[in-house]
Amino acid sequence: MVTVSVSTAEAELTEDERAGLELVRETGGIHQSDFWKELDVSSRKGSRIVESLVEKELVDREETVYDGHNTYYIAPTARDLDFTLLMAGDMLSPFIGEEEVDPNSDAFSQWIMNLAYEE
Repeated sequence: MVTVSVSTAEAELTEDERAGLELVRETGGIHQSDFWKELDVSSRKGSRIVESLVEKELVDREETVYDGHNTYYIAPTARDLDFTLLMAGDMLSPFIGEEEVDPNSDAFSQWIMNLAYEE
């Protein structure tokens, strides 16, 4: 399989594929059964659009059950997310995965210091 840059892959999208990708990104994820209805295309055409976007690695597709029926959940690929904003040097923000974070904690203070010294 040849890996193509995201911008190149997006530049080569058809109008329907571009609309589909935009829908997935705007919703943050959508069930395939709703995907084709939202795009106002047939389920067959909707499936083809999703298959093309998956092949181009622009969306991820997982099997799921929705409203009692087997379908797929279509989500933006992780590369659309920018995790650098959560980092200070090589430290991940202490707010990730914690229910409550004490802003006076050593972990938070150290993270802030790392962030300050990055500049």
